[in-house]
Amino acid sequence: MSRIGKLPVNLPQGVTVKVEVGNVVTVKGPLGELSQKVDSDIKVSVEEGVLRVERPTDQSRHRSLHGLYRALINNMVVGVSTGYTIKQELVGVGYKVDVQGQIMTFSLGYSHDIALELPKEVKAVADTVKKGQNPVFTLTSHDKQLIGMVAAKIRSFRKPEPYKGKGIRFAGEQIRRKAGKSANAK
Repeated sequence: MSRIGKLPVNLPQGVTVKVEVGNVVTVKGPLGELSQKVDSDIKVSVEEGVLRVERPTDQSRHRSLHGLYRALINNMVVGVSTGYTIKQELVGVGYKVDVQGQIMTFSLGYSHDIALELPKEVKAVADTVKKGQNPVFTLTSHDKQLIGMVAAKIRSFRKPEPYKGKGIRFAGEQIRRKAGKSANAK
């Protein structure tokens, strides 16, 4: 039995789950609404504030889908009840970020600024920068998959490089550094 798949999903106060035709699971909560199509072989049941995901057989395919769909549904429940946040920081001289509504503008050392329009489910806040500190911004959303894709897209604008560590990184991320050239090596 899948260790992840057999765990029940406890539904917090104010979160409702409906299993609709076509095995589509819809989760509603205070922060929004999410839906996920579940494979037709996997059974999803809700009883007394507890959601369970069950598989019909021990086939390899069913075992792999069992834990997957339980994890996806749990992420939706956590998202609509508490939400997700991702902090990223810009490391580099002159690197800046500006947030105006749903548009983020980055100055990352290129000859041009990069503008990114965020999806309506994702909100961004640029923290005020003190002298000598790196600019930090925070992304918040109720959709874990979407916020992860947006954070990865932002990071792709300027990935951290291994020599000086300049670029966009997640807060608290450790970058493996390389030594670079040595002056006395011959």
